[in-house]
Amino acid sequence: MTKRTLLYLFSTAIIMFSCKSDPLSDMKKTELMSHGFPIAMYVPEGAVIQKTDLGVMQDLTIKAEKNYYVQIFSSDLLTLDKKVVMNEKLVEAKSHRYFSKIISEEDDGFIFEKNVDGILNYDFRYVKIQGDKEFVFQTGLVGNYSEDDVKAMY
Repeated sequence: MTKRTLLYLFSTAIIMFSCKSDPLSDMKKTELMSHGFPIAMYVPEGAVIQKTDLGVMQDLTIKAEKNYYVQIFSSDLLTLDKKVVMNEKLVEAKSHRYFSKIISEEDDGFIFEKNVDGILNYDFRYVKIQGDKEFVFQTGLVGNYSEDDVKAMY
């Protein structure tokens, strides 16, 4: 083989292995209105969606294989100021016993790290205000999630 052929093969291999697949490629846009939530989001094919009425709030869970478990809480708005709501969620997350650090923060949400006896776990909060309702998205209450898992759910 010539040097040129080897260089071409090596370059092709690097490009192929360094490209990540689109995280939405295995997801489908799903309307959640049939569950009483006026929201559309991308969820994995075959995800199981369940709603629970908790009285003062509604709980919608979306579970799928591959560490995908999103929980959405819907409740009446206490304020129209999203900054106030986001600050409450940040304070709540930071006061958690196992909170370690904020990974990323945006106007609508944030991803954070928890350290439980040296084992890292990741979580997120995303807030959507629509009409007179507040929707708070987070990882499911049961499970350990990597940073990549959480980024796919966020």
